Amino acid sequence: MNILVTGGAGFIGSHLVDLFLGHGHGVTVIDNLLTGKRENLNPKAVFHLMDIRAAELEKVFEAGSFDAVCHQAAQMDVRKSVADPLFDAQVNILGTLNLLQNCIRFNVKKVLFASTGGAIYGEQESFPCSEEHPTRPLCPYGITKLAVEKYLYYYRAEFGLNHVILRYANVYGPRQNPHGEAGVVAIFTEKLLAGKQPVINGDGGQTRDYVFVGDVADANLKALSHARDDIFNIGTGLETDVNRIFRTLRSHTGSSAEEKHGPEKPGEQRRSVIDFAKAKKSLGWEPKVPLEQGLKKTVEYFREKQRG
Repeated sequence: MNILVTGGAGFIGSHLVDLFLGHGHGVTVIDNLLTGKRENLNPKAVFHLMDIRAAELEKVFEAGSFDAVCHQAAQMDVRKSVADPLFDAQVNILGTLNLLQNCIRFNVKKVLFASTGGAIYGEQESFPCSEEHPTRPLCPYGITKLAVEKYLYYYRAEFGLNHVILRYANVYGPRQNPHGEAGVVAIFTEKLLAGKQPVINGDGGQTRDYVFVGDVADANLKALSHARDDIFNIGTGLETDVNRIFRTLRSHTGSSAEEKHGPEKPGEQRRSVIDFAKAKKSLGWEPKVPLEQGLKKTVEYFREKQRG
């Protein structure tokens, strides 16, 4: 296949690019490098420095003859979406519509879309929750992801554009940016290795479903060959609180930092965990990297990077 990966210089996107290339696919990357990094780019991929909202995107599609688009690029900072919902919508909705219009014009057969398995459900009623759980996002970021899911349904009904929606849990692992929209694993790891004091928001009892980036990449690879339009949760089905994440990372880094707590962040979800049973049944996918092993790999990556 010839695949366009948006956000292919980013944390998750770069892992997908590596995996697709490793399986013999041709890959083109577009990334505006606002959060992505050139060092993440695979030299075997064709790269275009470009925003998904750009009119010039048409030229990339015209030259690329893509079979599929793997759409990872997004404004994914929840707090930024609350502070500036207009910008969030411009990138996540209008940018995606720019992609989808080009998909129709240039006869792309399939779209893989990175949605959210945390923000899209809001405060959960069941744990872990399935794809049938009500979608009640509590932040603009979650709302834009849900809106794109609805647009994909429309583009399938109106134009026959096939799609697979992957609702990611909290993805962590090597190459995650410890700044900006970063998750707690990257933030804590960098601080602990640097001898700095991380601060745990609130009592640290808030839970998330932490899924390793390599497993997420594998889910996208499997979704490429999935014949039907579908929505899948991509997570582990396991809840882990922030205190445990801190203690495990402290152990792996050899840090002597204390377990310091700060004020709660307003509007933060208390619990989030998703059920991957549908992905296991229909995609043959399940998470393979246990949390302890994934955190160790992440620390090793950050330690090597720190050494330069």
